[in-house]
Parts: sequence; C-alpha cells; structure tokens
Amino acid sequence: MKQPSPSGTPSGGSHAGYRLTLDPCDRQVRGEFGGARIVDSDRVLVMHETRLAPVYYFPRDDVRMDLMEKTGHRTHCPFKGNASYWTLKAGGKEAANAVWSYEEPYDEAEGVRDYVAFYWDALDAWFEDGAAAQQPAVDDTPDAENPFIAWLVTDAWKASSSETLVESLVRCLIEAGMPVARLRVLIRTLHPQLFAMAYSWHEDTREVTVWRAPHAMALSEQYQDSPFAAIVNGEGGVRRRLDGPDPKLDYPALQDFRAEGMTDYVAVPMRFSDGQINIISMSSRTPGGFTVEDLGRLYEILPSLSRLLEVQALKMTASTLLGTYLGKNTGQRVLDGLVRRGDGESMHALIWFSDLRDSTSMSEALSSDAYLATLNAFFDCMVGSIVENGGEVLKFIGDAVLAIFPVADPDDADPAACGRALTAVRAVRSRVQELNRQRSDRGLPAIEFGVGLHRGDVTYGNVGSTDRLDFTVVGTPANEAARIQDLCKVLGTPVLVSARLAERFTAELVSLGRHVLRGVDTEIELWTLPELAERT
Repeated sequence: MKQPSPSGTPSGGSHAGYRLTLDPCDRQVRGEFGGARIVDSDRVLVMHETRLAPVYYFPRDDVRMDLMEKTGHRTHCPFKGNASYWTLKAGGKEAANAVWSYEEPYDEAEGVRDYVAFYWDALDAWFEDGAAAQQPAVDDTPDAENPFIAWLVTDAWKASSSETLVESLVRCLIEAGMPVARLRVLIRTLHPQLFAMAYSWHEDTREVTVWRAPHAMALSEQYQDSPFAAIVNGEGGVRRRLDGPDPKLDYPALQDFRAEGMTDYVAVPMRFSDGQINIISMSSRTPGGFTVEDLGRLYEILPSLSRLLEVQALKMTASTLLGTYLGKNTGQRVLDGLVRRGDGESMHALIWFSDLRDSTSMSEALSSDAYLATLNAFFDCMVGSIVENGGEVLKFIGDAVLAIFPVADPDDADPAACGRALTAVRAVRSRVQELNRQRSDRGLPAIEFGVGLHRGDVTYGNVGSTDRLDFTVVGTPANEAARIQDLCKVLGTPVLVSARLAERFTAELVSLGRHVLRGVDTEIELWTLPELAERT
C-alpha cells in the first residue's frame, strides 16, 4: 500500500483552499454491530477533508469482510475516485450500504487503497483504546473561503433557465481561476422526443450552446462508448489524466480530447432528488490539470447546484408535458394559473373536428401494433397540418381530433383563421395521399378521413370534477362541428365547411346544398373544396 507522506498530506501536495489529508491514528479502534466485533485495528488511517467529519479507514485484514455483502451502489468523488459499497449483516441485523472502499482510487487518495470505511452511525458502538467513542467532530480548521458557495448564494438562484445557470457557473469557475477549457452539463429529460438536454461551453467560443439530444442518441455507438453512458448506468464518475507518457484512454472521446491538447478530464454524476443521474464534465489544457482545490470546491456545491438544475429541468418538463398533452397554448394557460374548475374565457373560434374512417373494421383486420402505427401516422398528418397553420389541437377522442383556430376579430371581413384552416385541410389531404402511397407499397389498405369545419362563440377553459379537469372548448358550435363531420360519409366527401365559415370564402368553396344535422331542427348549408365537389 502507498503510505501517506510524513506531513499527512497525500501525494497530490498541499491544497490551501480545500484540504485533504490522510494521517495515521495512534489509537486502537473497534466497531461493533449486531453483537459482533466488525472491526478492530491499530493500523487506522484518518482522512481529514474540508468541512467534513474525519473518517476512519481500516485495512481489510482487520475487518470482518465475511459479514458483508457487496452491492451495486456507487458514489463518486472527483479527486478520490469511485466508491464501492457493502451491506453489513450480523446478529439478524442489516445496515444497507454502510461500508465503502475506493478500490481503484485516484492518485490523491492512493493511500486508502485496500482500506474500508464505515458510516459512523450505522454501527451499534465504537471504542477507542477500549473506551466508548463519539463520532469525530467536523474539522473546523480554517480554510480559504469557497467562492463557489458565495456564487450559489448571490448569483446562481437568479438564473431563469438551465442555459443561463450554466453560463453563470462557467463565469464563476473562470473568475475563481479554475482552468476550464470546456464544460458540459447533461440533463436527462421526460420528453416524447428527447433523451437529454446538453449545455456545452468551450473556451474558443466562450458561449453556451444547447443541444437537444433525441432518444436515438442513447442507442448510438458513440454514446454507448462514452463516459456519459457509463455514469448514467451507475458506474460512478470518470477522471482521466490526459498528459504524461502513458495516459489511460479507455473511451474514444478521451483520445479526441487529448488530440485537442487537453491535459485532464473529469465527469461527475449529479443526482436529482428522485435519483435520476445527470452529469457535469470538464476538461483542462493547463499542465497538471485540475487540482484537489479546484475539484473539492466544485464537489462541495454539487448537491445545491444539482437542485437548482432540477428546478429548471422540472419547469421545462412541466411545460413540455402540458404542451404535449394539452397543446402549446393551452398548456401555457394552465402554467399561467388557469387551473380551477370554471377558469376560462369566451372566445370566437373556428372549430375543427376530424375522424378516421372505418376505424373499427381496420382495428379488427390489423394487429394491435399495426393499428396503433396507423393511428399515429394519421394523427401525424392531422396534427402537423393544424399546428403549422396556427391551430391548437385540444384533444384526441379515440381516432378523432378536436382543434380550434382562434379568431382575433369575428367582424373582420376576411378572418385569417379561416384561411389558415382551409390551408391546413389541403395540407392534411396531401399528407394522407403520400401516406397512402407508402401504405400501398407495403400492401396496407388506404386510410380515409372526414373533417368538419365550423365557427362560433365557445367557452375555452376548465370543465370536469373538482379533482379531475379537462381544458377544452364547450358550446353549441363545438357539438355542431362534430355533427358536420358525421355528414362527410353521407355526402361522400372528406371535407365539409359550414355556411358560417364559408360566407367569407364562397369563391374558394362549392355549395353542397342545405342539410339537417343530427339533433338540430334547422337546415344549414354545407360547402366543400372545389377539387372535392366532383366526387359528391
């Protein structure tokens, strides 16, 4: 075993701003658990670390390793390495992950190789030279103030997003003299399209760039062979010295970093409160790389930094999920506080109601996976066309879609919303035609649909029970739009437009006469696109 230096400071040298020392203990130390003597040693080493209680490390020969069961739990220290854990079992008692060891320590902690340590309060009793012992007090030896803690208190909390928080962090590190050449923060997301958000800073541009990593990235060879994949999978952190004659380049990315002139690389896991593992990584070009002082100061603030990033990530997740399930505009209204039953507003809007034709027979003819794929492909055609033309999809009702195009000025002679809705209808037809060509090539049946367009005054807001709400539109025009769509099959056309909407677009539409809607006593005139009129 590599012994600590006579001064008690590990081989990394003196670290005025963050102290890490390993000293021999001049006492016999014994620990008991479940009626068994777990450890009894006069070869104890004591690790002193800034603002932490001293920790006893015991040689394994003096420890009842036979009473311990190794677990998959890992923690990481950027200057000590990855800690492996054991669960202690004795006398019918169990202390989960109560014992740890740095089996492959970094240079700064080489002195504790083949030693183990215990969480003090996990054991039943401790003795020093035969007398009952209390847990050592936190080391109050004065050290230089950690500027990163001051940054947390004065600046970090002001950040309005993850991007601005990372920008502020980098400025703090640079101003404190930390030799950072590049930094990246990876935050995993709860998003239907994204695996993670990556915030990257490089000294060449001195700007934070944002990369939205798709789910496919997590399956790529580049990611699977990266330190990030290992960390996300719970294998601890990664620290690699990249200078010197024979650096350990066990990840392809490290070879690239070394080619760029980097001398040191560290990637550290950051855990959110739910246990999710995220990552912060840094590289340096400075000879010798990062010091214990550099990493120790950063390590002290990681829990608080992680919570700040978690707050920003939760904000983004809430916005994403509400936008995904309610629609962008509706989701924002909920975030803005429209959350009580009855909250809402009266508005004039164009109502869109569309439906997939013959869905029952299709679901019986296709496998469940094939039918679900068909349904999703149909919704892609619908939703993309609606959203790209300023509409808002409010809900999916089985294989039907309810959407609105808000009308800014109901008295306008040519309301833009009506024109956008007709453009969206034509876009849907074009996309479904292309989809059907692809389905034909695969021997699948074509899909058909109906769209009913109407306009009128509706209430847009929360309806439901006190503890289960839905944000939607209610009112006679919404019901009539669904019944207009019902007549698409009867009249043999995929698109029907009410006279209330068509009155501003008679030159672009063709009348199909007056018809009675189900449940409505009076007849209304219905219109369709000219290119569809010949089919009726």
